[in-house]
Amino acid sequence: MLNDALPSDADITSCDLEPIHIPGSIQPHGIMLIVNNELKVIGAAGDIEGRLTENWAGRALIDLVGGDCVAKAARVEEDATLILGRVEGASGYLNAIAYRSAGRLVVEMDAAEPEPTLSAPFLFGLDAAVSQFERAPTVESLCRQAAATFRDLTGYGRVMIYQFIDGDAGVVVGESLDEGSSSFLNHHFPATDIPKQARALYVRNKVRVIPDVSYIPAPIRSVREDLRGLDLSDSTLRSVSPVHIQYLKNMGVAASASISIVKDGVLWGLVACHHHEPKEITLNVRIACLAIAGSLARQIRSKEEAELYRERLRFRSQEETVLSKLGADGSLSEFFERSGRELANLLSSDGFAAVQGQDLFTYGKCPDNIDIRAIADFIRRPAALQPFATPSLKTKMPEAEAYADRASGLLAVTMSTEIPTILIWFRAEHLEVLEWAGNPHKGVPVEPGVTLTPRASFEAWSEEVRHKARPWSHGEVEAAGRVVRLMLERRNDLRVRELNRELTTTIAENETLLRQKDFLLKEVNHRVQNSLQLVAAFLRLQGKTSGDDAVRLQLEEADRRLSAVALVHRRLYRDDSVEVVDLSRYLEDLVSEMKTTMDDEWARQFDLELAPVQISTDRAVNVGLVLTELVINAQKHAYEGRPGRLSVILEQHRGMFRLIVMDHGAGKKSGGGSGFGKRMLAAVVDQLKGTIDEQDNKPGLRTVVTAPIDTP
Repeated sequence: MLNDALPSDADITSCDLEPIHIPGSIQPHGIMLIVNNELKVIGAAGDIEGRLTENWAGRALIDLVGGDCVAKAARVEEDATLILGRVEGASGYLNAIAYRSAGRLVVEMDAAEPEPTLSAPFLFGLDAAVSQFERAPTVESLCRQAAATFRDLTGYGRVMIYQFIDGDAGVVVGESLDEGSSSFLNHHFPATDIPKQARALYVRNKVRVIPDVSYIPAPIRSVREDLRGLDLSDSTLRSVSPVHIQYLKNMGVAASASISIVKDGVLWGLVACHHHEPKEITLNVRIACLAIAGSLARQIRSKEEAELYRERLRFRSQEETVLSKLGADGSLSEFFERSGRELANLLSSDGFAAVQGQDLFTYGKCPDNIDIRAIADFIRRPAALQPFATPSLKTKMPEAEAYADRASGLLAVTMSTEIPTILIWFRAEHLEVLEWAGNPHKGVPVEPGVTLTPRASFEAWSEEVRHKARPWSHGEVEAAGRVVRLMLERRNDLRVRELNRELTTTIAENETLLRQKDFLLKEVNHRVQNSLQLVAAFLRLQGKTSGDDAVRLQLEEADRRLSAVALVHRRLYRDDSVEVVDLSRYLEDLVSEMKTTMDDEWARQFDLELAPVQISTDRAVNVGLVLTELVINAQKHAYEGRPGRLSVILEQHRGMFRLIVMDHGAGKKSGGGSGFGKRMLAAVVDQLKGTIDEQDNKPGLRTVVTAPIDTP
């Protein structure tokens, strides 16, 4: 069967709307108590009468679980789960945990293991398993080892390491099986199998267990108010969607567990455990799974970074070969004639093209010239800020289907010559046969009122993917941008030396014009800087003479905001580009300048971890204002005005950047607020088309601003 793409977004709409976090019931292998602020039980679920006590409604929590557990439970904060310990029930010991939901305390209990603590041999085995992760040479071998480790730990018949890929589909990259389980290794699963809200819960609640898929849900019972709408996002006993239960039954699974693999705050994949008969796993094993999954995520990151480093080393040697071919020729064709083959081979492309105005150079397997010019026009703007890469040009430019056999994949970079030069690498269509666990194109019905039903077949289903090339790696995209920059620098250097020998008169005239231009630019810059300094000096003077501390603080904050704008202006004057700046360099300079306005104790408290991000100037100004405002907020609220540690992190993920400001203080969220700073921060983030999220840093506050690098 031929197909161009994975199922459309419409296929998953119905599943995405299912309210799986408020099922109104739990799985019956455990029990739940819902407690009010007076620590009295106002609701329950499960076999409370048989496993704990017959008389529970309205009773004090201390009467049911004991004083030690209640003392711990009283310290549970929002967005946190706490292990309370062992509780002696009517039919044996129970493990108890607690969390908060909508202001209420929720206590969950399930059967405890025979031993009250983890044994030394058990802990030694965990350490040995993690040590094996470190010895795995590749991510692939690491995932195979991890699957075996989790199967030994949990005792499930089939354990799969499931990685999310483009389009939120998934693929099984590691597997460990008993004799009675079928294999899904290297099989793909469509995005519809795990809807959007389920993926969000996997990040929040990292271990989920279904001991028996044939269970009958135990409804939440209330003393007075109806508690069936309680948010159970943090619950370990939450009743599972009937759609997912049927999905597991269709797979022939009787019990399951899943452990999230979260890398850098993003859901990388899952450890999916299946068993052919009902099976529970104790709290100790669940905690161990959580710890091993964290180690696995760190090892995945380490090995991916090591592979990227090795790839970068390979590219560096090839880049020298390319640069050795360059000369000072004025013609575009002559400029690329010597290096076309090397440029194509550098990125393992089938063809290479360069477009500068009306000039066109091609090498290898390329589309027709008229199509190349159309592609250049299409990518001219996005490739100006950063390399433009896609394995399927047809999805971005539908007319590219006509020449998919020559240019299904495309990587383009703009060289800032007198007339911008667009360098384009092409990859031909690479027919790929994907093995799916069932037909991914039989989507979930989306008509109103239709009952959601999961797919019933998981038999191997092959699909031949068309109009797609081998994807460009992160190292290849980096190499394209770097080699273009080095080419420009080398070519300009050679041309300058040649012009120095042949055009001395013209150079002298140009130098005169350049001096005039520099004079004008310096004059303009001088006047702008004087104006900004005058306003800043006025603000400082007003602050010193004001007897009102609140007014003085507001003037100091205004001075910092003004400094953020002035710093971008100075950097623009120093840099070659007036359209794009390195956000990391700008933020580093901004923090340095802010330190000069602080006392020495505050100035020593900053930790910076800034990744290079190329961003347009106007957006850089807005990011600077955001950082200034977050630092001001932290100084005000984090440590009650006293100096304390502040971390500033800048990261890039595909086309987005993430600015993180963390403290370890009181952890006070800004809330609604109506002050100028709060309104300005919200307005600037909105102008960036981004989002701002405040999280508990345990202790302290972690504020994350996420926005596109380019203007949407």
